[in-house]
Amino acid sequence: PGRLAVLGGLMPDHLYRLLSLLLESLGAPPPVIFDLHSALEGRAAAARLSEVFFGAAELPVYDLGRADVVFSFGANFLETWMSPVAQSYAYGNMRQGPFGGRGLLVQFEPRLSATAASADRWIPLRPGTEGFVALALGRIIVEERLGHVGSHRPHAALYQDVDATELAMASQVPIETLRQLARLFADAEHPVAIPGGSLAGQQNGAASMLAVQALNHVVAQVGRVGGVFLSSPGPISVLRQTAKVDSFARVQDLIEQMQAGEVDLLLAVGGNPVFELPAAAGFAAAIERVPYVVSFGSFVDETAVRADLILPDHSYLESWGYQVPEPGADRPAVSGQQPVVRPVYDTRASADVFLALAARLGGRPSEALPWPDEVSFLEETVRNLYGSSLGAYDADTPAGFFALWRQYGGWWSEKELPREPEVTDAAIQPLPVVAPEFVGDEQTYPFHLLPYPSVALSDGRGANLPWMQETPDPMTTARWGTWVELNPEVARSLGIGDDDIVRVISPHGELEAPVVVYPGIHPEVVAIPVGQGHTDYGRFAQRRGSNPLDLVAPIAAADGGALAWGATRVRLEATGRRQTLARLESLDGAGRETLG
Repeated sequence: PGRLAVLGGLMPDHLYRLLSLLLESLGAPPPVIFDLHSALEGRAAAARLSEVFFGAAELPVYDLGRADVVFSFGANFLETWMSPVAQSYAYGNMRQGPFGGRGLLVQFEPRLSATAASADRWIPLRPGTEGFVALALGRIIVEERLGHVGSHRPHAALYQDVDATELAMASQVPIETLRQLARLFADAEHPVAIPGGSLAGQQNGAASMLAVQALNHVVAQVGRVGGVFLSSPGPISVLRQTAKVDSFARVQDLIEQMQAGEVDLLLAVGGNPVFELPAAAGFAAAIERVPYVVSFGSFVDETAVRADLILPDHSYLESWGYQVPEPGADRPAVSGQQPVVRPVYDTRASADVFLALAARLGGRPSEALPWPDEVSFLEETVRNLYGSSLGAYDADTPAGFFALWRQYGGWWSEKELPREPEVTDAAIQPLPVVAPEFVGDEQTYPFHLLPYPSVALSDGRGANLPWMQETPDPMTTARWGTWVELNPEVARSLGIGDDDIVRVISPHGELEAPVVVYPGIHPEVVAIPVGQGHTDYGRFAQRRGSNPLDLVAPIAAADGGALAWGATRVRLEATGRRQTLARLESLDGAGRETLG
């Protein structure tokens, strides 16, 4: 059993529960859960933050809709971070001023994202200094006794090692600007600070996220309207066995086992680790040392093409399932899924494959997974909610309840039941001041690499769809390829401009791509969208652009073990060649569209 391994993406909860039950019955290790999108949004680090600060490893819920001042540190919540549909709805409510005034948003991040473009103010920061800004803001609030919470004496210990002036210099944000922002945040009735994914991508990510979360504690917005809550777990025990993203450190352990020949059978359930992991991590070489690999992917991607057996799952439009939303909302909820079309091809639900396998094995596996098929498993699970006093609907019989479950698309509490967190001893301990560390000597590699998720392609899973390839990036309007975003001053100093091809080199790899001169980026940063560079995955994705993960150092942050995808330095070389990017329009600098 110890020589069986499962590596999966953030899979549906019902599939994770069945797979976990099967592995447990065999005495095999639990599945390793990792995908690039979850790493870029910092899911594992956010859960770890809640465990440290609130004592529960549930994702935090930020009450955007009822906040009046929002400080977002690298959370592009209107694009790809966590739950952008719910967050966009809440952002609309915040802007309409639920308490009589228009809510205000300040975005702290190195690159002007679409979220930053929607903000009232964008503060461009050097990568890795977001936590410095949060610490300085907290120190100023406590030191100057700002806000409405009364005495800040209980908070003084948090900032005893913090020098606001030194941190202002390190972050390149003037101390007077920080004082203005501190007053703005502390004087608000319902402020909230959000630590986003770009913080988790640094080697000091845990300390930075802790510093941002501490701001909510300092202004008494933990468990308050417009503040921070915790996601509700499943309303019953059988729904609490849900997929949680693992640390990159655990992924590295699995790769080492594969390289050492300690894995005989690898099941790849969702995700595309060959493409999504940094190339220098060595997964592509390690998978060749596994005698038998099974892929459950619906498309032949870089991982499936290396498999000995492909058992393609249904598409999401053909599937059953349930999901406990995380991040959640102001009440317990379970989302239900059912097919809207019959399977088009000869595919089979992965859940049914595992159930049939358990039945074939007999013994403990068949006892642990006694259901004849996926729908029977779902119906029995859902029946546990029958008769609940919290539900928004009820039925006379369990069968009638399952019919209503399918009709309504899930189950939720009729009443608001926000989960108010309680702070741990972390709220009275001095906050750590941890400087960022980067791979690559600053003299040889003068720029910070910032890979960011594409609004259209996500982490690359949308690259096989032509209509997603055709969708322009909201900030650069580029599409159908990879580009390198440079600050105008940097481009001018290098003698390059739009569509000039540059070579981007890190200590672990290199790629070539055309330039987009982009004013909304810190001068020390080189930004490249994630999603292109597939070698397989269909004709619309193959041999198109480059994968910036080929440049990323395969390192885990010291505290929590998240992938430090933003901690790599690079240098640029002009190639003397050009490639015209496909863009929604070309502007000649005078605001006129040209056809060139």
